[in-house]
Amino acid sequence: MKVEILFPEICNLCGDGMNMRYLGQCCPELEFIETDIKSRPRFLDEDITLVYLGSTTEKGLAMIAKALTPLKDAIAAKIDGGQLFLATGNAVDVLTEAIESDQADTIEGLGLLQGKARYKMMQRHNSFFLGSFEDMEIVGFKSLFGHIHESGEAAPLFTCARGVGRDGTEGTADGFRRGGLLATHLIGPLLVLNPPLCKWLLRQMGAPDSLAFEKAALAAYEQRLKEFKEPDRPWKY
Repeated sequence: MKVEILFPEICNLCGDGMNMRYLGQCCPELEFIETDIKSRPRFLDEDITLVYLGSTTEKGLAMIAKALTPLKDAIAAKIDGGQLFLATGNAVDVLTEAIESDQADTIEGLGLLQGKARYKMMQRHNSFFLGSFEDMEIVGFKSLFGHIHESGEAAPLFTCARGVGRDGTEGTADGFRRGGLLATHLIGPLLVLNPPLCKWLLRQMGAPDSLAFEKAALAAYEQRLKEFKEPDRPWKY
């Protein structure tokens, strides 16, 4: 089984790199491929089990858009065909129609996801998130300059119990799901913070769902759930 990490030289913020490092600790049989920004993604031509794209800078988003826009139709066909593709943090924004900013030129996105990201660079949003996915609870953090607008009825990824969803409104759903694409603004890293989700992803990949440091990971997850559910704990910071 092969996992392709897209553009790790620029997509390496917010601890997102630990998502794939932890996945490798959970399943040592995985082969990891790191594709640089100047190279054609391998999943377009090869059998790749999982593709991962993590957080980057605003300049990095522009570089990703430039690199992948000529390939957007091929990428759409792959994810609609079931290609597992996980995107976290602001990587989600480059997959939408556009990224509009109050301090920079608009970045035309790939249009794989409905809506536009709108950034206000002097108003960073920081919060924790408590929600659900299928039969499991999800925890995580957000740190971003903007939210997604005009996303319409696009399928979300997570429901929200505390925090904000993809449009920045309290209690609305987070992220997107299209075919094999799982896209969320949560950082953290997501898979370390959510052992049940990591187990689910491993099963989708056809891998054993045993986790590295499973006892400790589950204990930390349960403690974080308990804390995030405290009614007097503010979710925005």
